[in-house]
Amino acid sequence: MASLVDVRDLLALQGRMEAQRIGKILALPLPRVAAMLEQLERMGKAQRVQAEPDACLSSSCKGCPESQGCQRELWMLTH
Repeated sequence: MASLVDVRDLLALQGRMEAQRIGKILALPLPRVAAMLEQLERMGKAQRVQAEPDACLSSSCKGCPESQGCQRELWMLTH
């Protein structure tokens, strides 16, 4: 089973990632990934960031009235 170090290393390699994607790559359930990310956040090793609206794959978020509801939460290492 993947460890906290594995999650940290994956973030170091990938930059910014969603918790769901981390879980798929490391074969971990989402609640476990969320707990590990929160632990890294408490330790000052990771932080939550919001994806920019212009990062939307469909390029239509800027004009979408629901754009605030679909903003993605990403995780990244702190420096």
